[in-house]
Amino acid sequence: MENRFLDWTFPEIVDGKPTIYNWVVQHVKGLTLGFKTDIGAFSYINARYGVEIGDNVQIGSHCAIYSISTIDDKKGKVILNKNCCIGSHSTIMPGVTIGKNSVVGAHSFINKDVPDNVVACGVPVKIIKKVEK
Repeated sequence: MENRFLDWTFPEIVDGKPTIYNWVVQHVKGLTLGFKTDIGAFSYINARYGVEIGDNVQIGSHCAIYSISTIDDKKGKVILNKNCCIGSHSTIMPGVTIGKNSVVGAHSFINKDVPDNVVACGVPVKIIKKVEK
């Protein structure tokens, strides 16, 4: 399999403007981006209260990651640990941590922590199985 991240470099991120890969970050100072991350087009990240994306994290297109929610007045740092994958069109709410090596299915609503090494999906997200090593 071709290593599409062979020449990976950190993208230029300007507050509120699409990156070269067409994803947008508000409050860029609150974002920590790991090495060889893959964030899909049309994804949105609000890092006002912190968003930490670990190495080798994959985020599908059209995802939304919120460190603040004005609907229910929640706020908190979002952490996506090393090697986790988030399916397209998923929404991650403030204060949530996704564990390392975990996979979240497409169109999921993640309003609670997902532990390491599990597969989870749904609205709201539920753990459906452990990841075999």
